[in-house]
Amino acid sequence: MSDAIDVAAVVGSLRRESFTRRLVQGLISVASPTIHIEIVGIGDLPLYNQDLESAPPAPWLAFRERIRRCRAVLFATPEYNRSIPGVLKNAIDVGSRPYGKSVWRHKPAAVVSVSPGVMGAFGANHHLRQCLVFLDMPTMQQPEAYIGGADKLFDGAGQFVKPEMRDFCERFVQSFEAWIRRYAG
Repeated sequence: MSDAIDVAAVVGSLRRESFTRRLVQGLISVASPTIHIEIVGIGDLPLYNQDLESAPPAPWLAFRERIRRCRAVLFATPEYNRSIPGVLKNAIDVGSRPYGKSVWRHKPAAVVSVSPGVMGAFGANHHLRQCLVFLDMPTMQQPEAYIGGADKLFDGAGQFVKPEMRDFCERFVQSFEAWIRRYAG
């Protein structure tokens, strides 16, 4: 795996069995050996408070270093009230500070949004993309990934129920790898 592209996956849901986390695990399962996707935890990040920058909490430092080391970031988000969850926004804020030292800058990114509803968390996907524009992250445009019906994607063993969803996820990861190679060398 040392030659594989290192991708940090930031999952905007803390629930262990969340649909979003399951989808990222599905993406990991269809990835080629040339790309290594690892879920990076965000649940233990203290809320961002600039006053703490004089002595940043250890979880902030570990998170920032992990994102700094990766070549690209896969963001996966559910939709809360037509936007991204607070825990995801907090992770973005923690990584973007202190001002001028963002760990996100120039990292190729992809966004996948997940919902049991039919719209596939469309609103959250686009709110997240607004943040990534400001963070100066070249974000993959196609294929778009608004995954609806997330409660019916996997069986009890975590396997894709429908082959066409597995195929889509495989194409998504292949496209993301090409995007990374284009922007990250």
